[in-house]
Amino acid sequence: MTAPMPVRPPEPPEKPLPAPAGRATGRPAAGRRPSRLLAPLRETGKLFALAVAVARAVFRRPFQVREFIEQFWFVASVTILPAALVSIPFGAVIALQVGSLTQQLGAQSFTGGASVLAVIQQASPLIVALLISGAAGSAICADLGSRKIREELDAMEVMGVSPIQRLVVPRVLATMLVAVLLNGLISVVGTLGGYFFNVIMQDGTPGAYLASFSALAQLPDLYISEFKALIFGFIAGIVAAYRGLNPRGGPKGVGDAVNQSVVITFMLLFFVNMVLTTVYLQIVPAKGS
Repeated sequence: MTAPMPVRPPEPPEKPLPAPAGRATGRPAAGRRPSRLLAPLRETGKLFALAVAVARAVFRRPFQVREFIEQFWFVASVTILPAALVSIPFGAVIALQVGSLTQQLGAQSFTGGASVLAVIQQASPLIVALLISGAAGSAICADLGSRKIREELDAMEVMGVSPIQRLVVPRVLATMLVAVLLNGLISVVGTLGGYFFNVIMQDGTPGAYLASFSALAQLPDLYISEFKALIFGFIAGIVAAYRGLNPRGGPKGVGDAVNQSVVITFMLLFFVNMVLTTVYLQIVPAKGS
């Protein structure tokens, strides 16, 4: 005979898990409040992570040459004419204001150098940044956002294609290169506009204008201007790509992402411009000092 199998006593019923705090009262849980406070920091960290990922993907193969050329042509086509038209009144306003101030101080001979330095160091990179972020950056954000809500980017990841290397890197490099080239164009056009308005409207002499420019300006002024344009183009491309890759709420979210990308880019540009200008003025001494 076989021994009877021992009967296992029934297990006690499991205790129900306690409800999270605030579920019964309809209030938000206490643990969720810090996450809302840290949301801006989390978004900033993701933005920097995207910038690092783009910087790494630049040196990976294969490089999307055709996409880069197409994006370069698109960004240039939507920014060249507005940049040339905007730089003329900027140069004129700066020349007229500086000329009026130098007349009051009795230093009219320094009008050319002061106005040209203001155009090259400050006005030209900022004009480039505003045009790149407003015209090209918004288009980049809308394009990537529409691809995201149509799940094209998810399909690319499933197939093993990196959206950052395939789509983001060519667009960021295109904005950087166009920004550097546009900065030179705006510097030339703004300087010519300031020269014309100073000589014609304020009865300045061409010789004094050019002499003061050569007496005050130096080559590092052009270097910092081009460096600012390069950094501003990178920031505009990264912010536009980040908001385009992270839309919220369907097609309406794409439009909101475009507006947010432009506003965020403007805020970052003015802050970075302040930092770069401060560092430059501390490192590079003024000419003649």
